[in-house]
Amino acid sequence: MTVKLASLGVDPRIVEILRRDGITTLYPPQEAALPAALSGENVVLAVPTASGKSLVAYLALLQAALKGEKGLYIVPLRALAAEKYDDLSKFASLGIRVVQSVGDFDTPDPRLEQFDIIIATSEKADALLRHQSQWLERISVVVADEIHLIHDPDRGPTLEVILARFRQLNPNLQIIALSATIQNSQELAEWLKADHFASTWRPVPLREGVYLEGMVQFTDNTKLQLPGDDDPVPTLVKDAVRGGGQCLIFVNTRRASESLATSLGPVVAPLLQDDASELKRRAEDARAIEEEPTSIGAKLARCLRQGSAFHNAGLTNAQRRLVETQFRAGKIKCIVATPTLASGINLPARRVVVRDARRFDSEFGHQTIPVLEIKQMCGRAGRPRYDTYGEAILLAKTEEERQFLLDTYLLGPPEEIRSKLGAEPALRSHVLAAIATGLTASREGLMAFFQQTFLAHQTDIRYLEAILERILEFLKAEEMLREEQGALQATFFGRRVSDLYIDPLSAVRLRDALRRWREPCGFGVLQAICSTPNMLPLFLRQRDYEEVEREVLTRQSELLLPMPTELERYEFFLAEAKTALLLADWMEERSEDEISERFNVGPGDIRNRVELADWLLYSMEELAKIFLPAARGPLLAMVPRLRYGVRPELCELVKLRGIGRVRARLLHNRGYENLEVLRKADVNALAKIRGIGEALARSIKEQLGQRAETVQLPQAGQRQLGEFAP
Repeated sequence: MTVKLASLGVDPRIVEILRRDGITTLYPPQEAALPAALSGENVVLAVPTASGKSLVAYLALLQAALKGEKGLYIVPLRALAAEKYDDLSKFASLGIRVVQSVGDFDTPDPRLEQFDIIIATSEKADALLRHQSQWLERISVVVADEIHLIHDPDRGPTLEVILARFRQLNPNLQIIALSATIQNSQELAEWLKADHFASTWRPVPLREGVYLEGMVQFTDNTKLQLPGDDDPVPTLVKDAVRGGGQCLIFVNTRRASESLATSLGPVVAPLLQDDASELKRRAEDARAIEEEPTSIGAKLARCLRQGSAFHNAGLTNAQRRLVETQFRAGKIKCIVATPTLASGINLPARRVVVRDARRFDSEFGHQTIPVLEIKQMCGRAGRPRYDTYGEAILLAKTEEERQFLLDTYLLGPPEEIRSKLGAEPALRSHVLAAIATGLTASREGLMAFFQQTFLAHQTDIRYLEAILERILEFLKAEEMLREEQGALQATFFGRRVSDLYIDPLSAVRLRDALRRWREPCGFGVLQAICSTPNMLPLFLRQRDYEEVEREVLTRQSELLLPMPTELERYEFFLAEAKTALLLADWMEERSEDEISERFNVGPGDIRNRVELADWLLYSMEELAKIFLPAARGPLLAMVPRLRYGVRPELCELVKLRGIGRVRARLLHNRGYENLEVLRKADVNALAKIRGIGEALARSIKEQLGQRAETVQLPQAGQRQLGEFAP
């Protein structure tokens, strides 16, 4: 590798760091793509998982940084940002400054100018463009990781628009797009005017097959005979672990992931080499990262004690990271996951079992999972440097199903990637941003910009004219835009909505709520926030209707938005009200277990809704500056209550680092009701309080060493880099 990279002009210090990290040879896809990437050409690299895509991007970014140029690494998920940050931080000894930034959308983040490589989610990169940060013009390399997600209706349009924006901002920009193996990666390369490199090569050979009645039939015509069993998953897991491997099992629901992981514990535990004390520590780690005990945390701890785990969106970020870390360390032998784990996280296993190839859609019923998703799951099989092969096994119950799985998922091609930018909800925000940032000031200019998108590359977008016309009329009617003699201009309201990074329709809902302001209206604020397109409403179960309707009628006087009369809209209203009730319970210090039980959610769901609501509350307070300044005080008073899940009397205590809702209540109940009392408290007395301890007691006193009133709670929306992301 040293000779090869040296011949390409890679700095020898980079080569040495890679060597120390165990990277001593280049994979064939890397050898093919690196010359173009290092010479500044646009590159689309479409290869299977674990085939070395990231190293190609890293080397291009590092070489640019050593020349004094800036790079941007765009990822779809917050967890991926942390992973890329860890990888690139290994080169800090070369003077290369790396930062991850995945939140706080209402700021140009001037601090980022100090760094050489910025790792950001698509949404954060879009927000930076909207704030027109001058340093963005100095970016010479943009990496688009998992670019095949352009086909995702939620994330795809934003990724597509920001790539078009960056190309317009800097015509000499280098774009390196990394993709899974897809049917039309050449089309992506043509759009980006990039050199195209596609390969099916993998560092660890992959065998794919279908299990039926004790036999796995692989696509290479080999077979694996296993003991017949009504439930093949334990058999497949036991076989893999006995052979020194690890297993990933994909199922279609959270509940299935938790119940299956629990049932696999007794299967895995007898095969573990760890002693009882290490298993106990692993379980204690799962409980220690929870500020307040929850049943899902207890369930995870029981699984970890036996060498299994589950991974789904109901877990908190810290719990998911713990599972991933323990699996990479080989301590966890099997993870049962929902498909979200397949989206880019570097977590390979010797054997992948896809139990469910169908999932329930609330609109269309049970649907087959797209081929590309199954391919992503299967691609997790095979651990480079650990395994000489990987196995991906789908489960069938009948011969007919076996043939379907074989023909569709294992022998059939993945779907073509199609742009999702043409939908009106996806376009609303981007149309406003294009005008608010001065990208264009006319209808013709707007069409000209969208002619640069992947959507235009794939289709004749003249049909977009009608959609854009409707959006422009909506934005003008809601006073976000004005048009004079053919010139489009954003109003102050429109510019603020664009900067806040919320859907224009969300802004309309929040503005209308402010126009109907009356007090008390705490629940009305929560309901208004939950009525916006930016909030993810909870699923409404049949048994929820009566309870939610009763609660809404009780709180009807607080509502700021009218209850709908149309039956179809009323269904959505109840789902929004259910979400608002969850937030209200959180603010009243209901325990996470109580909330989880009442609303059928996990701690991760609670935190996700709270973070989204925090941003929307900040946006509402900012809009109050325009439409109703008198509402700012009550809105600001809600900020700490919503963010930390506390009643009013704890708002001062949660200003302290390390003090959340549970510890704040402990302190308050012991008589430490405010910062001034704490400042005078004896540190030893604090340390004796259950849940505080010596280290935190010292930290509290150090924080209060200055005058108590100088301890400031960040305003809504003001967060540290990397703390918030959708």
